[in-house]
Amino acid sequence: MCFGKCARYIGYKLLILAFLCIVANILLYFPNGETRFASENLLSKYVGYFHGIIGGGILIFLVAAVFIGLEYDNCCGCCGYENCGKSCAMLSSVLAAFIGILGSGYCLIISALGLSDGPYCLSSVKQNWAYPFVNSSGGYLLESDRWSECREPQNVVEWNLTLFSILLVLGGIELILCTIQVINGFLGGICGVCCDGEESCGEEGVL
Repeated sequence: MCFGKCARYIGYKLLILAFLCIVANILLYFPNGETRFASENLLSKYVGYFHGIIGGGILIFLVAAVFIGLEYDNCCGCCGYENCGKSCAMLSSVLAAFIGILGSGYCLIISALGLSDGPYCLSSVKQNWAYPFVNSSGGYLLESDRWSECREPQNVVEWNLTLFSILLVLGGIELILCTIQVINGFLGGICGVCCDGEESCGEEGVL
């Protein structure tokens, strides 16, 4: 198995996921395409945590760039053996993978909290702006007849449910891929990169 190509494949997948996270987080600022709620700070506090833009987006972009470059990175002179560099590069990717796990985990946790507390809206019951479902521990998600309690923004429950759910899933997939790269990086570092019938690091060092 070629560990470098596997890392590059994971990197390209992460690029797509990071882009989707950023888009989803931005859309949370504009329920129904309206901008006034963002400008008047009338959105859920979890929207402003930038979990999709920073956690699942920018951090994952950086991690993906590291993974994509691994196939061609040989860290010349590692351990005294120039040809052992790819193995060292694979081991160093484990650190990047852990950063990716932190970023995606942040995206996943904030998305789950956003779903649990529900949207910030003009409540028809409390007659003011509040979190009408905050004490339901997410139970409101199964009680669609209560969603009309949010008068403004219109359909904000559906809007938040859709986008936070997307971010939750994307963050989860990113977390899995970064975890896979932790394993791939350790195996690549210990066993050496096996692409195109390359010999092991130790054997190349002797030659």
